[in-house]
Amino acid sequence: MQELTLGQAINQALREEMNRDERVFIAGEGVGISIHSDPRMATHGLLEEFGPRRVKDTPVSEAAIAGLAVGASVMGLLPVVEIMFNPFFTIAADQIVNHAAKLRYLSGGKSKFPLVVRVKTGAGIGAGCQHSHNLEAWVAHTPGLKVVMPGTPADAKGLLKSAIRDENPVIFIEDMILNFVPGPVPEGDYTVPIGVADVKKPGRDVTVVTWSKMLGAAFKAAGQLEQEGISVEIVDLRTLVPLDEAAILESVRKTGRLVVLHEATRTGGFGGEIAALAAEKAFDALKAPVKRVTAPDIPVPFSKPLEDFYMPNENSLIEAIKEIF
Repeated sequence: MQELTLGQAINQALREEMNRDERVFIAGEGVGISIHSDPRMATHGLLEEFGPRRVKDTPVSEAAIAGLAVGASVMGLLPVVEIMFNPFFTIAADQIVNHAAKLRYLSGGKSKFPLVVRVKTGAGIGAGCQHSHNLEAWVAHTPGLKVVMPGTPADAKGLLKSAIRDENPVIFIEDMILNFVPGPVPEGDYTVPIGVADVKKPGRDVTVVTWSKMLGAAFKAAGQLEQEGISVEIVDLRTLVPLDEAAILESVRKTGRLVVLHEATRTGGFGGEIAALAAEKAFDALKAPVKRVTAPDIPVPFSKPLEDFYMPNENSLIEAIKEIF
């Protein structure tokens, strides 16, 4: 099986979908040139292969990029646009939240508005608070949007192909560090269904629900805890909306303990949604209070030591798990 980074897996998915359907095109800041000349980046080489008609370098205007996507979708194309950093999603929010997310509802379900917004996210690269804020909970709170956050290259390829083929707007959030972390990826055409979580590691004593880059921290913690006799089950959501409630509840009822791990800040984070779900529908199965392991409620620091302090890791997860035994 081929080894690709998440960025390379996305690149492969884009290439295959652009070959499969000529209505698929990509647009964004520097998707054809600039930093994407790095072969590990998602749009590397696509301008040379598909030309400027289908690979559009845009002005530095997230609102214009989002507006382009909404308009192209209305006209029957399949746009895949890129927002370079998650905090800049706020600039594109009017077109995405007030138009893309609501047009199908406003048409009474008679019209389709397929589009994909790829968003880079995550701390750990020293990019500072204006480039590193994790905002998935904001997006997930908007009815009408699907929200995908892959944690492995294989899932990224399969989920992106599903997102491009979906009839609704999909926000596809990619962690920047995962662009450089290799993993096995099946070759050829395959899809991963949106809205289906994956038990990445079975266990018996505690469930860890997580997504995106924190999947790595969960595996490190699970490895250490196994040596102490604590068996951790890791549930990778892969999709926040629609949420795979059945997978979460099945695991919680199996282990009786739940810890939610995410990189975004704590207050109003998506971890609260998972905790509420467990309290509402699996309270009788819980042997201990639900725990959340998150970033603190501060902007992402630029300083490397402070950024390391900001990000949750396997040590903070291990500490939280031991508190409920």
